[in-house]
Amino acid sequence: MSSVASAPVRVRFCPSPTGNPHVGLVRTALFNWAFARHHQGTLVFRIEDTDAARDSEESYGQLLDAMRWLGFDWDEGPEVGGPHAPYRQSQRMDLYKDVARKLQDAGRAYPCYCSTEELDARRDAARAAGRPSGYDGHCRDLTDEQKAAYVAEGRTPIIRFRMPDETITFTDLVRGELTFTAENVPDYGIVRANGAPLYTLVNPVDDALMEITHVLRGEDLLSSTPRQIALYKALIDLGIAKEIPSFGHLPYVMGEGNKKLSKRDPESSLNLYRERGFLPEGLLNYLSLLGWSLAADRDVFSMDEMVAAFEISDVNPNPARFDLKKCEAINADHIRLLDVKDFTERCTPWLKAPFAPWAPEDFDEAKWQAVAPHAQTRLKVLSEITDNVDFLFLAEPVEDEVSWTKAMKEGSDALLRTAREKLESADWTSPESLKEAVLAAGEAHGLKLGKAQAPVRVAVTGRTIGLPLFESLEILGKEKTLARIDAALAKLSA
Repeated sequence: MSSVASAPVRVRFCPSPTGNPHVGLVRTALFNWAFARHHQGTLVFRIEDTDAARDSEESYGQLLDAMRWLGFDWDEGPEVGGPHAPYRQSQRMDLYKDVARKLQDAGRAYPCYCSTEELDARRDAARAAGRPSGYDGHCRDLTDEQKAAYVAEGRTPIIRFRMPDETITFTDLVRGELTFTAENVPDYGIVRANGAPLYTLVNPVDDALMEITHVLRGEDLLSSTPRQIALYKALIDLGIAKEIPSFGHLPYVMGEGNKKLSKRDPESSLNLYRERGFLPEGLLNYLSLLGWSLAADRDVFSMDEMVAAFEISDVNPNPARFDLKKCEAINADHIRLLDVKDFTERCTPWLKAPFAPWAPEDFDEAKWQAVAPHAQTRLKVLSEITDNVDFLFLAEPVEDEVSWTKAMKEGSDALLRTAREKLESADWTSPESLKEAVLAAGEAHGLKLGKAQAPVRVAVTGRTIGLPLFESLEILGKEKTLARIDAALAKLSA
């Protein structure tokens, strides 16, 4: 096995273009990217698109867009090129056919004519007898006459790799030394009956030809590793591979009910986080914590800090639970770390159609710039900006009956009249003066500031929760604030 120090690091990220990218896939990309950058190595971005029934150009485009949005750069791959091009498996089929032929010529692979029904029957019999239920080697040593007889029956074979009759032991970079006995790793298919190569062949062949030194991938692929190691040894004997890479299997990302987070889980979709306005750096920071940490007492850090510290040996092999609330909290921390100019620019999509409920001509840039620093301290995700600032750009505040019922208790009309009177004579260049006005109104009715400001907030903004109230009133302005309080009083009297 190669080590980090023995050769320049070359890792790969090789997703299939099926459906929307999910967070487990992003976590794998992140760990490979951070490992490559930490060791000044090479990240190969490869597209595994041999499944024509499931792969699509739309998903391929989404993968590239996701990588760019997340800030990942790659050294070889689509749009970059490199010495091992092409980097899409669908464009490398002749290469796989050639390797499959060489494996057969060397006796390392063979045709298997067993039907699905025959395989199932023998597996069932093996289970009933308490034996391993993997392939039993039925076609391993067929004579030419037996092969001809199968062909005469109209059978088309798959190609199986011939596993050596030996125990396979390797040191996993995350899990330590692992051993697989021969009886638990039977011969396996590498080419379908229609001649199409399987993942079990193309993945290690590409890793070999692209001289990948470290394979960092999900724990779900661990059981295939002894098969790939045996194939690597055969490829080395044939002069196709130079060495066996080191393997590191990353822990499962768990969702609800201690189950692996799957593509079907809503919280697994990367698009969901983009649409809600997660920062790439916030999302990546959280995903890095699913199996790794910078320090025991520090959860928030930059990607540069992660790269400087990341070692695959520090990854925890235990399953990591995805916690959306913690993800949001870390993203909120990253929002607050932005400079205000960057924050205002990143909010731009949510201040325009189709997200913004106001007409474009009603958007006031000066008011937005004034309120942005206050909004920045309150958001968990950028999409929340729309509801937080809509009171500035709508002709009337939103009608939220839940907020209205919650805030407008008995006596609220009297409080609002007093508050209006105090606010009319306040200094509107000072949020502190506006606070004193509402505080005085509350005291006049035996209320503390918290209860006194609730009706004012709902009257002016339509909501019980929002940005700092008195700064908001100053930015909205005296005329609009008083007009909205008048409208609320009219509604209460009605």
